[in-house]
Amino acid sequence: MSGTVSLCRYSAVTEREVEWLWFPYIPCGKLTVLQGDPGEGKSTFIINVTALLTRGEPMPDGYRSRGPYRVVYQCAEDDIADTVKPRLIAAGADCDRVSFIQEDDGAITVDDDRIEAAIRSEGAKMLVLDPFQAFLPQDADMQNAQKMRAILRRLSMIAAKTKCAVVLVGHMNKSVGGKNLYRGLGSIDIAAIARSVLMVERDQDEPHIRYVIPIKSSLAPEGPAVAFSLDAHHGFSWLEPRENYSIQESELCTSKCKRTELMLQRLLCDGEMESKEVFNRMEIAGVSRRTVQKAKKNLNIEAIRMNGAWYWRFPSSPETSEEEMEEDDD
Repeated sequence: MSGTVSLCRYSAVTEREVEWLWFPYIPCGKLTVLQGDPGEGKSTFIINVTALLTRGEPMPDGYRSRGPYRVVYQCAEDDIADTVKPRLIAAGADCDRVSFIQEDDGAITVDDDRIEAAIRSEGAKMLVLDPFQAFLPQDADMQNAQKMRAILRRLSMIAAKTKCAVVLVGHMNKSVGGKNLYRGLGSIDIAAIARSVLMVERDQDEPHIRYVIPIKSSLAPEGPAVAFSLDAHHGFSWLEPRENYSIQESELCTSKCKRTELMLQRLLCDGEMESKEVFNRMEIAGVSRRTVQKAKKNLNIEAIRMNGAWYWRFPSSPETSEEEMEEDDD
């Protein structure tokens, strides 16, 4: 291997502002994750965003992009003819501005050259992979941080080169446990590499009301929750800002803590991890140390001393260890 290296000084870099499809929720040229439990309305939400973009209309909070834009919407779970197109029509999308990659030459995966080719061919401003898990290569392991970083880095480079917003729609599954805890799918590195992470949740008092809650925003301050209604009688409709409904700031904090609990579950599902590494990964994902400590307490994670360092692990018993109490006091 040659000892030469190609360097560029930051003084030679021309600064530019982040471009947004929808400030501060969906940045152009970056990865955005949209996640939530099955049936919460993730697909319906992003289809209605697609409709607004293809018509060049403002977002529900009044933000106006420079559309109309073209969108590549790749769906793996619903039939194109009897489900996806009817949903697009119901949302009012300009279907001439929405396309999908035909899979005559084989199933599409995130490392497929056809993805970049489709974005460039259409001049698409947004690519949606719904759900993201369905487009992973067969040898991909969502719990493998190294593999997921390689896959997502390639996808983020495509987004950057084409200035296309890439939205990854992701499922979250319920796990069986004494506290009815949730377990998210995939490595924490998915959330770490994404520049924006949005979570869809139901209103506890009015289940037909859903909220899209920013739980990570690396490029701008977090925006307020976006509300929409989804029920069998009236279908989909955007709602007024969340302060007119029953969701409270405490619920938003609870959602952030729940998301942090999901991350901790993923990190520790295979065994103990050094607490320093846990905090480092959480910081990359945009989670504060205080929120991590709160989630640790909620999950009854214990701290043990090994080889001169603190490690975290799920407890073998519900009792809190002396080491955990000593570490929390430090």
